[in-house]
Amino acid sequence: MPDSALFAPLTLRSVTTRNRIWVAPMCQYSVERRDGMPGDWHFAHLASFAIGGAGLILTEATAVSPEGRISPEDLGIWNDSQRDAFTRITAFVRAQGAIPGIQLAHAGRKASTYRTWSPAQGTVPVEEGGWQTVGPSALAFTGYAVPIALTVEQIAGVVDDFRVAARRAVEAGFEVIEIHGAHGYLVHQFLSPASNDRTDEYGGSLENRARLLLEIVRAIRAEVGEGVPLFVRLSATDWLDEPGEGEDAIDERGEAATAPPWNQEQTALVAAWAQDAGADLFDISTGGNVLGVRIPVGPLYQVPFAEYVKQNADAPVGAVGLITTPQEAEEIVASGRADVVLLARELLRDPHFALRAATELGVDIDYWPAPYLRARPRH
Repeated sequence: MPDSALFAPLTLRSVTTRNRIWVAPMCQYSVERRDGMPGDWHFAHLASFAIGGAGLILTEATAVSPEGRISPEDLGIWNDSQRDAFTRITAFVRAQGAIPGIQLAHAGRKASTYRTWSPAQGTVPVEEGGWQTVGPSALAFTGYAVPIALTVEQIAGVVDDFRVAARRAVEAGFEVIEIHGAHGYLVHQFLSPASNDRTDEYGGSLENRARLLLEIVRAIRAEVGEGVPLFVRLSATDWLDEPGEGEDAIDERGEAATAPPWNQEQTALVAAWAQDAGADLFDISTGGNVLGVRIPVGPLYQVPFAEYVKQNADAPVGAVGLITTPQEAEEIVASGRADVVLLARELLRDPHFALRAATELGVDIDYWPAPYLRARPRH
């Protein structure tokens, strides 16, 4: 059997995944009752990846409070009924040999929006089931309603919402927790000067803009203990600058006379701080906080950012972004550019990607589902 980096187990704290093919969080906008409760769609969606051989399966962005949802149709884990409804999913995923993980999220100024396939776009008004959004500052995302700037006391409430949601997640059977700090949602909004013009301890220097994330990391780590792996998803750039611009303006504490646009150097610094605070792995994406920027979308276009963070933060990372073939995934991990790959759209096209990858790479695995063995290709 050929050696395969992609199919090597990975251990983080008390959890070992059977391979390095992980399922990225994918918003489904499918809670039709708008109560945050996972239902049959979410079960079938996530269960298919467990049957298909993935190592770790992360839920979509799951809101830590009602106002933290991206859309009214998002999942939530702000009450015990939601917690209990997740147990059916986590039990099935675990029974197939995969690890169930959850992404905890607050959408901030990008909350209360219509789902992607709705004829209407932008902010859902209150009379249609929407709500007043919040953010680090009263700066609107293009085309959305103006948020209310959070007070320091309300920020403390957000941190506590993440802490309590993490406790519920563990009680629901999730073995890995990820903080959503990417794609222009609340934590990213605090990190980026494009959306944060505060002048208090949560704004200005990078150290201040990272304060919310670090407080959430410390609160979750204290709540769930030492055995639970804690990930952070980060957008490594707002795509507002060319690579390298503004980097000389940042020192080791994140101080800058004028904050440069959010970029990979700041991301690596924040990742290092978050690792010291108790985070274990960084899921590196890009963008989502600013419209009207040029993004060079193409195969593997975000992998260099994961590689940069891995090298400069000296931390485990996951790579994402148009990774579509087993050979690409194998090369990313085998070369050391990232420790794992997280797939999304390719898994929607082929939920059994991991089983296919094993066949194409000539790797014998022992977790083909027994009912599917008659379809297993023979080498």
